[in-house]
Amino acid sequence: MLATRITNLLASFKPITVEAHCDTADGPAVTSGRKALDTGNINYALKWIPADGEAELREVFDKAIEVRTLGTDAADLSDRLFLETLVRIHRMGEGVAFTGIQAPGTEVDPVVTAADEAIRLGTDAALLPMVPTDRRAELDKRFLAAMEVKDFDVDDVVAGRRYLAAYVDFFKYAEGEDHDHAHHAAHAHQH
Repeated sequence: MLATRITNLLASFKPITVEAHCDTADGPAVTSGRKALDTGNINYALKWIPADGEAELREVFDKAIEVRTLGTDAADLSDRLFLETLVRIHRMGEGVAFTGIQAPGTEVDPVVTAADEAIRLGTDAALLPMVPTDRRAELDKRFLAAMEVKDFDVDDVVAGRRYLAAYVDFFKYAEGEDHDHAHHAAHAHQH
């Protein structure tokens, strides 16, 4: 079947390096994208992209939802196209090239893993010792800013994008990037 061959061909393309944890099949962007597909609510994914990418993602989402009903191979292919489109638009909004979605289990920087845990648990206590002492106060400030806007209604896309801007700012600083990524992300994600 053509869909099976296309799916297998697409699966054979694997970039060599991980650019960010949002590029991984286990990462938060793909997880949100899968939730959007499973629930039929694109708003789970829209927070990850700038407003100017929304029309493209909505078009792919609507087609993916429709094609998913045609069988397992069609669902796999349509899901992959949607998730790759989501991550590509997200990365473009950050000004970074899309290199593909990395396989499940792809190794992620321990600081990024600890930052994910901090957001999940609501405390950055385990993360702070992993960064240089002179960066801890600013990292904690960015963590608290992300936590302050973390809980939002999934259907409030503007609030979701506000959270994502703070989230990305926190992660980029944790990874050692000093520029004001929140300003860039907020500008890229504004409605």
